[in-house]
Amino acid sequence: MRALFWIVALFALAVALALGARANDGYVLLVLPPWRAEVSLNLFLIALLALLLGAYAGLRVLGATLALPGRVSAYRAQRRRERAAGVFQDAVRLLFEGRFGQALKKATEAHAAGTAPGLSALIAARAAQRMRESGKQQGWLERAKIDDPRTEAATLMLEAEMMNEERRFDAALGALERLQQRHGRHIAALRLELRARQGAGDWDGVLRLLRQLDKRDALPPELVRGVRAKAHLANIERLAGDAAQLATYLRQLPDDERGQGVAAAAARALATLGAVPEAQRLIESAFDADDVWRPELAEIYGRLAGSEQTARIARAETWLRQHPDDAALLLALGRMCVRQRLWGKAQSYLEAALSVEASPAVHLELASLFDQLDKTDEANRHYRASAALAGA
Repeated sequence: MRALFWIVALFALAVALALGARANDGYVLLVLPPWRAEVSLNLFLIALLALLLGAYAGLRVLGATLALPGRVSAYRAQRRRERAAGVFQDAVRLLFEGRFGQALKKATEAHAAGTAPGLSALIAARAAQRMRESGKQQGWLERAKIDDPRTEAATLMLEAEMMNEERRFDAALGALERLQQRHGRHIAALRLELRARQGAGDWDGVLRLLRQLDKRDALPPELVRGVRAKAHLANIERLAGDAAQLATYLRQLPDDERGQGVAAAAARALATLGAVPEAQRLIESAFDADDVWRPELAEIYGRLAGSEQTARIARAETWLRQHPDDAALLLALGRMCVRQRLWGKAQSYLEAALSVEASPAVHLELASLFDQLDKTDEANRHYRASAALAGA
């Protein structure tokens, strides 16, 4: 529709100009002594218009001719940039493909061409690290810091990641500390710090980071539980020589972090140190606070020495009403009854444990019981059964 309008308008303008020229009888007199020239006004206007158009076209051609070297240079520069961008893309692709030697070569070319020099240096550093060329790796990291200040955070992150992979955990923590001072923290940096602190054995730092990451849902719950248990077990092992410090540590331990392995290791360490009341309270509070039954804790509970055997037997018998077929609990009750010289109850509990699950430990307890009762044949029978199960 618009094209039709312009066609009609041009035809109308042409008709108007033709009618105007036909009605125009004017002329133009040009005098340049001793010459004179007289032309019609219409011809003069057409010639003037043609002259202006010719001058405009000539100036355009002259400008294009003069600008040709610059345009050629700009074209060549654009081509170089396009080729360099292609080389940079090849470097990234080759790095992800695992072709580290070629990636290093392409990244070096891209860096020399000035294409994203900071990122090109980081790619070269990663490729050199994968090729175990530590000298080139460190050199490219230094270039990345110098060439483009905008890549400082990325450089520190990559440096920390590579130090973790090389098990240089102190160096990784140093890089992450510089990152925190200059750019703050974020989840990816916290994950790297968690790994570095695990490698460095800083389990208190691991627990602190786990709590931060868990609040942000930055790690799978299964991973959080596993690493947290490992950290607590390491701390319990570290404090296993000091009952007071271990008891203080356990009192400060949140209830939701007292996993089965943690509570069992803590109870075993306390019992070894002779802190039997603390071990007893720990086991009982673990059973009271958690609906999950823990046979390992019941087994440790049955080994606790001291003068509280009667109270422990009563407590364990309340648990037995809820878990009547638990072999570990029946074994624990049998051991405690032996200490109290409740021979009949001890034999009953141990034989019940044996009926639930035959194990060398139960046979040994029964053999020891029958030895004390001077029932040699019965004792020998259980000794043989224990040896047979242990050797199976």
